[in-house]
Amino acid sequence: MTAIVLLAIGVGLGLWALAMWLVPPRPPLSELLDRLVNAPPQPQPLMIPPGKDSAGKWAARVGAPFTSLLRSFGLPHQGVEKDLAITERSADTHLAEQAALALIGLILPVTVESVLVIGGRPLPWALPVALSLGLAVGGLLLPGLVLREEARRRRAAFRHALSSYLNLIHILLAGGAGVDAALHDAAATGHGWAFRQLRHSLNTARLTRRSPWTTLGQLGEELDISELTELAAALSLAGAEGSKIRASLAAKAAAMRTRDAAEAEGDANAATERMALPGVLMAFGFVLFVFFPALTQITASL
Repeated sequence: MTAIVLLAIGVGLGLWALAMWLVPPRPPLSELLDRLVNAPPQPQPLMIPPGKDSAGKWAARVGAPFTSLLRSFGLPHQGVEKDLAITERSADTHLAEQAALALIGLILPVTVESVLVIGGRPLPWALPVALSLGLAVGGLLLPGLVLREEARRRRAAFRHALSSYLNLIHILLAGGAGVDAALHDAAATGHGWAFRQLRHSLNTARLTRRSPWTTLGQLGEELDISELTELAAALSLAGAEGSKIRASLAAKAAAMRTRDAAEAEGDANAATERMALPGVLMAFGFVLFVFFPALTQITASL
């Protein structure tokens, strides 16, 4: 009886979600006008729009109908949006992957239970229900964990490129170039994704007649890179108050190089410690393999 009630609740929720997706409720016109009038102006993002490389994945196609449902729950969060920005992925693709993996995790144990029921060996009803809920939650969280790790690697690579960018600016300033010219020339010299983002930000500042440190600061906030925001603040002082910027940039570049070297050394030490664990397990297995027959013989003789 309990299984029938749970299945009925699940079918009802599924039919309700399908109806909300097919015929979404329309807000009244007064509410829409109030949003347009009272909504604060939002700055346009400076990052390069993500490409369509992941639009053809099966997970994105399967979960695409459920993206609006996840958005109604407030997903993705602000931190996830920054991770999506720096990994050049769209929010719709990420939500579609979450929905697809959650749906597969929800359906897979039920399918296995149905096969076992047909074969005459059913499991207790609590086991497939718990597995379905656990796999659904795991499928919903797995894309976020993968995205966070990829965003961490992208931010580390961006900081490394930013250190080179600061060195180039310092060289150009030492050669007599102005701040604006040094920013544009240094960005035009480098290659890679980070320098493309910097060039895009500086070109946006030139076309919109804004100061380059303003757009660089906005880019640092969008990508969640504090070093870029600090660089924008230092450039703002140099452009507005005429402070000496060469020594500040040199010190910031040296600090970033020291930090990168410390992080690389820490990662290498952690990898070395992880490599020691298989050796210890192998040695323990060898000792057990050698002494187990002797221990068996001694125990049998007692």
